[in-house]
Amino acid sequence: MPTSTEFLTPVLVLVAWTLVMWIWMYATRLPAMQQAGIDPQDAAYPGTWSHRLKRPEVRSVADNYNHLHEQPTIFYAVMFFAALTGGGDATALKLAWAYVALRIVHSLVQATFNRVIVRFSVFSLATLALMAITVREILRVLG
Repeated sequence: MPTSTEFLTPVLVLVAWTLVMWIWMYATRLPAMQQAGIDPQDAAYPGTWSHRLKRPEVRSVADNYNHLHEQPTIFYAVMFFAALTGGGDATALKLAWAYVALRIVHSLVQATFNRVIVRFSVFSLATLALMAITVREILRVLG
């Protein structure tokens, strides 16, 4: 049985990856805004400037950063639930690492070549890992 620290390490890694994507987002967005002649004063109103960024690779990185605040919140909740209630066996830990690895691959796909079918496939696999962790926790608690 993994320790709480071992079990929550995938959570920490995904949080760190989200911050890497934040850096990547601003490293691409700020130069793109400058190239497009966008005044930072207008940046508070995305509708007035985001459509002027004609570079999809800039939007893809920002979109991915936003995506890392969507489904992964469920992952965080399930992982903390399992750690705090005595769940989280070796299988769940492997599934958690698979989820994190797949989310990182998803980010790299979306932020680089962004083939939707590849991205969707990786996202689907990550979702299946998250579902497996969740169902296992439900069965443990209710079973």
